[in-house]
Amino acid sequence: MRRKPATSTRETALLPADRHRRIVSMVNREGSVRAVDLARLFSVTQETIRLDLEKLEAEGLLLRRHGGAVTVHSPHVEIPFSERRVALAEEKTAIAREALHEIEEGDTILLDASSTAWQVARLLPDMPLTVLTPAIKVVMELANRRNVHIISIGGTLLGPSLSFVGPLAERSIREYHVDKLFLSCSGLDFTHGLTEAHEWQAMLKQRMIEQSDRRILLVDHSKFGVRALTSFARLDQFDKVITDDRIDPAMLKCLRAAGPAVALADVEKD
Repeated sequence: MRRKPATSTRETALLPADRHRRIVSMVNREGSVRAVDLARLFSVTQETIRLDLEKLEAEGLLLRRHGGAVTVHSPHVEIPFSERRVALAEEKTAIAREALHEIEEGDTILLDASSTAWQVARLLPDMPLTVLTPAIKVVMELANRRNVHIISIGGTLLGPSLSFVGPLAERSIREYHVDKLFLSCSGLDFTHGLTEAHEWQAMLKQRMIEQSDRRILLVDHSKFGVRALTSFARLDQFDKVITDDRIDPAMLKCLRAAGPAVALADVEKD
């Protein structure tokens, strides 16, 4: 009698897009992966994995290394804005479009220096608003909106993020009260909360949360399960979380159980 084949621990056949999402999630969670392990897990050749990693690196989602890949989410180094703006651009655009539903004429809003908040600024219609931000790119994006009153938060320039941070920026934030805050993070860990790669960014975001009535977290699926250098907030401090519909189902379940309202942005729609 022929024996039944042993149950395999490998993943069942996946579409390339699904495989890519799994790879990025693994790299962000574990810090690094080996190509040979990925090939075994997904039941594909190492050449297929090599092509996968090349594509994901071109999209700014990971960094290839000999024999595998490592995360772009370093716990000690802030990723330059020029790289963040192109990574997961579709997801961030979808999240930004969803965030626009939260903004009404006459609002005073605060946009942090994240690439997702910059997408909000890019899509923001020219309507009566007051926008506070420490981000140079946000100021430049809104400069020609005649109906938008812009207040730039000064301080010490942080080159990689093209934003102002430090004690002066924190004191400036304390002088204002805002209706709505739109903020992102380097990582979101359900045990340690929201984290940032740079300590001064983390401290400034703490001040932003304190000065805001309504707090909306903008976070794409790649940030879940990632823990950066400095914790700065708990998830239950936010009224709403907007993420994209490519989030891992297990992460989505944890997110819904955490307390804030959750909105899923439809990436394909954009």
